[in-house]
Amino acid sequence: MNQTAVPAIGSLRDTESIERIPLQDRDMPSSTYELLRRSAERHADATALTFLLQGTAEETPYRLSYAELFAKVTQAANAFHRLGVRPDNAVSFLLPNLPHTHFTLWGGEAAGIVNAINPLLDAEHIAELVHASNSKVLVTLAPFPGTDLWDKVESLRGQLPELNAVVVVDMANYLPEPQRSALKAQRGALPAGVLDFDELIAACPADHLESGRVIQADDLASYFHTGGTTGTPKLAPHTHRNEVAMAMILAYAINFSEHDITLCGLPLFHVNGVMVTGLAPFFVGAEVLLATPQGYRNSNLIHNFWTLIERYRVTFFSGVPTIYAGLLQVPSDGHDLSSLRYALCGAAPMPVELIRQFEAKTGVKIIEGYGLTEGTCGSCGNPPAGERRPGSIGIRMPYCEVKIAVLDDAGRYLRDAARNEIGNVVLRGITVFNGYLPASKNAGIFVDGDWFNTGDLGRMDANGYIWLTGRSKDLIIRGGHNIDPQMIEEALHKHPAVAMAAAVGKPDEKAGELPVVYVQLKPGVAVSEAELIAHAAAHVSEPPAVPKEVWIIDAIPLTAVGKTFKPALRHDAIRRTFEAHLAGIDPAIRVEVGADDRYGQLARILVTGLSAERRAQIERKLAGFAVRSEVVALD
Repeated sequence: MNQTAVPAIGSLRDTESIERIPLQDRDMPSSTYELLRRSAERHADATALTFLLQGTAEETPYRLSYAELFAKVTQAANAFHRLGVRPDNAVSFLLPNLPHTHFTLWGGEAAGIVNAINPLLDAEHIAELVHASNSKVLVTLAPFPGTDLWDKVESLRGQLPELNAVVVVDMANYLPEPQRSALKAQRGALPAGVLDFDELIAACPADHLESGRVIQADDLASYFHTGGTTGTPKLAPHTHRNEVAMAMILAYAINFSEHDITLCGLPLFHVNGVMVTGLAPFFVGAEVLLATPQGYRNSNLIHNFWTLIERYRVTFFSGVPTIYAGLLQVPSDGHDLSSLRYALCGAAPMPVELIRQFEAKTGVKIIEGYGLTEGTCGSCGNPPAGERRPGSIGIRMPYCEVKIAVLDDAGRYLRDAARNEIGNVVLRGITVFNGYLPASKNAGIFVDGDWFNTGDLGRMDANGYIWLTGRSKDLIIRGGHNIDPQMIEEALHKHPAVAMAAAVGKPDEKAGELPVVYVQLKPGVAVSEAELIAHAAAHVSEPPAVPKEVWIIDAIPLTAVGKTFKPALRHDAIRRTFEAHLAGIDPAIRVEVGADDRYGQLARILVTGLSAERRAQIERKLAGFAVRSEVVALD
C-alpha cells in the first residue's frame, strides 16, 4: 500500500483507524535491503541523497538517485561478503555523516549485521564494541585533515585480531580537483593492509547479492550501543522487521511522502539520524539532505541553516533542544521558510518557552516526540494534523503499544496506572527489541509479560497524551546524549580522598541537563572541588560526561537499604542551579524542590515582597528550563 493511502494523524482515533489494517498487510518489505530495492524500482531517477561537504549555500552538492544509492548499497554488501561477513557477523563502522555511511549501513545489513559506533568514544571502548559485536570488518575514515578517527583505529588495530579487514573511506574523493589530488599526494599511500572503500566496491557487482542471501524479517540487522560506556558493552539488537516497521510507522506518524526533503543533521551512529532522517524517507521515496559530515556540530551548517532550508526547499528536519536553542540565535528574517512543514524534537525534554519562541520566530511547527534505542527509534509523538500539547510527548504512534504501569519497589508489575497517575512508561509491539546483547543485561527489563520498562516515569491524560515526569533510571541526558552516571562515579572513586560519589544531571537552558557530581570525602582528608574536577576530566573517557561541577557534601543521602538516593540529589541540583540563576534578581530568593503528583518534580520559588513585575521577571528568567516551577509569595 502506498504511503499516500494513510491520512495525517490528528488524534488517537486516527492512529487506531490506521491499525485496523495490520502492518504486515501494508505491503511490508521483509528487510531493509528489500525496502531500498522497492524504492529504487519505484523512484529510480528521483534524488535519494544530496550531500553537502561544507554546509554553505554556494557549494555544489553531491547527489545520488535511488537507483544509484541501491547500486552502491549492493556493491558494499558484496564487498563485505567477499571479506568474510556472514549473516551472524558484524560490520562495525566509525564514520561521520557521509553517503558512504549509508552504503555501509544498508550494505552491512544485507551482508550481515551492522554495528554503529560513536566516533567520540575513546579507543578502548571502540575496541570493546568491536569485540562484543563479533565484527569481521571495520569501516572508518582514511587520514584526513581535521579528523582523528584514523589515529584511534591505528592505535587499536593490534587489539582486534578477529577483524578480517579495515576498510577506509577517503573523504578526499569528495573534494574537487585539484584539491583532491594535492591532498592525496601530500598524504601518500594508505597504510599497509588497509583497503580503500571505493576501490573495493568498484570491483563488485551492483545488480545482485553474490551471497544469494534471502534475508528473513527476524534476521538481525543492526546493533546500537546504549546505556553508557562502563563495564561490559550493552548492545541493542534490531531485526529487519524492527527497522522496516519503524520506517513505515515514522512515515505514517510524520506524514512523509515522496515530495518531502528531509534534512539530516543528527549522527548516523544514532537511531534518530538513521531512522527519522534515513530509512523512513527512503521508504516513501523522499529526498534526504545529508548536511555535512559533522551534522549540527558544524558551525557552518548552523550559520547557514535558514539559507539552506530556503535553497533546498527542506520540508522537515529533526533535532534536539540544544539545536533549537542555537538556531534561535541565527536570524531567519528574509528567508522563505514556507517549504517547512514540521520539525521534530526528541531525545530530551524541550522547555515549553523554547517551543513558543521558536515557533513564533520561524513559523515552523515543532512536533515533540519520544523514543529510545530499545524501541528501534520512536514510540510517541504529537500528532501533526491535530492538537500539539507543548510539554507532552504526544500520543503513541501507530502499531506502538504504550501504557503507564505501576511497579513495586523491586520493579515488579502491580497494575496499570489510572488516568493521570504517575507510573513507569512501558512499551510493546513490532518495533520493540527482544533484549540486550549480552543476555546478562536483561534481568528485569520486561514487566507484565513482554512490556519493556523504559525507566522513564510519566502519566497519560484522558486523550492519550503522555507527559514525562522524571526517570527511574539514572541516565543524564545532555543535549540528547545519554550519559551513564556510573562512568563519572567510577572516575571520582579513583581519587584517594573520595569516600562516595554520586552523579546526576543539573538543569541547563541549552543542553537540558549537564552532569554534576556530589562527593563525600573520607574522614580527615581535604581536597578542593577544583582538584576533583581536574581529576574527573583526566579519568572520564567520554568528553560530554566530564562533570561541570563537583559539590562536596557531608554525606551522600541513602535509602533505607543503603543505596544512594538520587532524587534528593537531583532536587538539590535544581535548587542550586535556580538560586544561582536568580541571584542577580534578588539574592534572598530561595528555592524548594520536591516531588509532585502531576509533574514528577516541582520547584517552588519563594519570594518576599513579590510584585507583579518581579514575578514576571522571575518567570522569564526560568522559562528556558524544562523543570516546572511556580513563584510563591511569602507575605
